[in-house]
Amino acid sequence: MAAGAAAGAWVLVLSLWGAVVGDRNITARIGKPLVLNCRGAPKKPPQQLEWKLNTGRTEAWKVLSPEGGSWDSVAQVLPNGSLLLPAVGIQDEGTFRCQATSRNGKEMRSAYQVQVYQIPGKPEIVSPASELMPGVPNKVGTCVSEGGYPAGTLNWHSEGKLLIPDGKGVSVLEETTRHPQTGLFTLQSALMVTPAWGGAPHLTFSCSFSPGLPRRRALHTASIQLRVWEPVPPEVRVMVQPEGGKLVRGGTVTLTCETPAQSSLQIHWIKDGIPLHLAPSPVLLLNDVEFDDEGSYSCVATYPGHGPQESPAVRVVIAQPGTEEPIAGSVEGQGLGTVALALGILGGLGIAALLIGAIMWRRQRRRREERKAPENQEEEEERAELNQSEEPEPAESGAAGP
Repeated sequence: MAAGAAAGAWVLVLSLWGAVVGDRNITARIGKPLVLNCRGAPKKPPQQLEWKLNTGRTEAWKVLSPEGGSWDSVAQVLPNGSLLLPAVGIQDEGTFRCQATSRNGKEMRSAYQVQVYQIPGKPEIVSPASELMPGVPNKVGTCVSEGGYPAGTLNWHSEGKLLIPDGKGVSVLEETTRHPQTGLFTLQSALMVTPAWGGAPHLTFSCSFSPGLPRRRALHTASIQLRVWEPVPPEVRVMVQPEGGKLVRGGTVTLTCETPAQSSLQIHWIKDGIPLHLAPSPVLLLNDVEFDDEGSYSCVATYPGHGPQESPAVRVVIAQPGTEEPIAGSVEGQGLGTVALALGILGGLGIAALLIGAIMWRRQRRRREERKAPENQEEEEERAELNQSEEPEPAESGAAGP
């Protein structure tokens, strides 16, 4: 009766703590119970069997038997000959072997390779960028996964497709650390991308964690969408060779269209406002020039996403025989026009300031004169009254004579 009650209690424990497994390769979740069967062992005592363990907890093979009882709280042999690990840990990874003799005298062996795992929390993207710039490397963000075992891997996705680092347009900087107490892993993966000019105005990125064990589904982060900001392209200009030199009939002049270094640019040439029917090229070479080659030359660079941009024109002039004035490559158009316009505006503002100052000075002077006028009038009236009061006295003195 006592043996039956004990067997019933162990059946209840097994039903609560976990299922009995019989595969040779076993994966068990950290912190969960694990029961390993010993094939051929009698279900009830007496039993002839022993378990041998070689794990991270042992320096050599550890032997357990029904008579030997339990090994602390790490493992114990159940009445039916199975081995119970109440709470599997990283140190329990290793090899487990059981050798049993059946009641018929037949020897049976069981061997298991145990590997543990821990599913981390959902990965997340920290410090995401607000926008991206084409043509230069941009940091998208850092994907972080914490608390997993084994380490596993992080993968980046863009527009639903797996991103494969190539060291050029896509690169990834990875870092793996391990907690000193729990032994669990933290993974970090920083993504750098170089968007192409003229590409999509917005790009979507996400990250996923793939466990280091088979038959485990990947965990995905929420997607982030970043705007691709394309700045206004730098100004295109034409350089002339020979620079500042004289050009005569039969000479050679080289015009070079200077643009940002981009292989995707299409460069065409214009003379006197009319496109030249030439193959796209950043260099225009004029050999054996004649008077028909005189004119204003400019280049047009087509930027992806921005359309064409025309350079300021340069003028090519061929010297007349016996003259020394005309020279090739005199620049005209937008550059000098802008400077002249700025100088004209500044000059106009200066003249206006002088005129306003003169007007204000004249008004203040007039007001001062108006204030002084009444004072002068009062003084003149007082003087006149004094003169009138003094004039009768001589007359009276004359009348009082003999």
